[in-house]
Amino acid sequence: MNWKLVLGILTANVLFMSSSYTMLIPFLPMYLTLELSVPESDVNIWSGIVFSASFVMSAVMAPIWGKLADKKGKRLMAIRASFLLSISYFLGGIVQTPEQLALMRLFQGFAAGLWPMELAIMSLYSPPDKLGVCIGILQGVLTAGSVIGPLIGGVLAEYFGMRASFYLAAGALFVNCLAFVFVIKEPPAPETPSNSPKKDQSSFSLLSRPVIATLLCASALVQMVILILQPILTTYISSLAGELPNLVLVSGIVFSLGGIAGAAAAPCWGWFGQHNGFVRAMLMAMLLGGCALIVQGTMTELYSFAAMQFVCGLFFCGIHPSLNSLLAKCTEPSVKGQIFGLMFAAQQIGSILGPILGGVVATYFGMHSVFFAAGAVLIFMSLTLRVNRKRLPAA
Repeated sequence: MNWKLVLGILTANVLFMSSSYTMLIPFLPMYLTLELSVPESDVNIWSGIVFSASFVMSAVMAPIWGKLADKKGKRLMAIRASFLLSISYFLGGIVQTPEQLALMRLFQGFAAGLWPMELAIMSLYSPPDKLGVCIGILQGVLTAGSVIGPLIGGVLAEYFGMRASFYLAAGALFVNCLAFVFVIKEPPAPETPSNSPKKDQSSFSLLSRPVIATLLCASALVQMVILILQPILTTYISSLAGELPNLVLVSGIVFSLGGIAGAAAAPCWGWFGQHNGFVRAMLMAMLLGGCALIVQGTMTELYSFAAMQFVCGLFFCGIHPSLNSLLAKCTEPSVKGQIFGLMFAAQQIGSILGPILGGVVATYFGMHSVFFAAGAVLIFMSLTLRVNRKRLPAA
């Protein structure tokens, strides 16, 4: 298949996947209260259980699905993930109790793995000199979906009820499944010289490579930094806005500015990494993103905070495309499924730790401190990886 056609189809798939997820997740507390009759006193604990259930399961399953992808085919695993995710969203629309919703999220974590398969397929179809741009475009569309999703979810909830969002998400993921069944073909198998020694292809052998272990740890920490702000960001925006009318709308707009910036800038970071080195792009994005977060934590006025939210989005979106491109370049084609499965598992671990750490820091040191802590982690990562450059690929 032509790599441009593959990129176009996967771009649409990623947009459906990302927007389907984000038009539901921000509204889970409301879903628990309005549709599942959870008392206000219990909604926080149920939100935590429902939110984290998927991350825990997917962190366990992602490496397993990745290993199967390399043995049975990445296209097959993409079909599996999109079809099962479609079923999970449909089940989410018919649940009647919070326990059932938690079970649905566990099943969703079991089904997850579509994003790493999209990356693996694209990395195999993409010409080497276009890898950074392709990964950057997919990352940008993933971010764009995180902006579009809540808007669609809010409109559907207002006019058709919250369950309609689950049914629409189920339909979108089923369309993704059909695209993989009827259009996308399995990437060509890599050619292995007959005299080349056979390598151990287990996940443990991959993790024993210093380069891969370093990149996966970085991926987990970056995801932790992104999610560390989630428990307090809306509350923090509300405290800056004060008695401003349409507070929910204003908070949503400010919240989405980072995603808008990221969607626009991610392909540019991919191009920069392709021409100047992905390591340089990653370290620069980490350093600038960390500094922007610290500055954002000093803002005491809504409009300046909103401006820094946009600036943070410009820098944050340069980290993951560089990490993913480096993982793609430093591994053999025969283990692309495993490596992106491990990457997804690392990000899920970061997604679990981030909100917990953010809540603890905000509780004991104040909400400002969360921005300082997140920024300090990114700056420390950038400087540490720069000093230990030999643990990173030469790209």
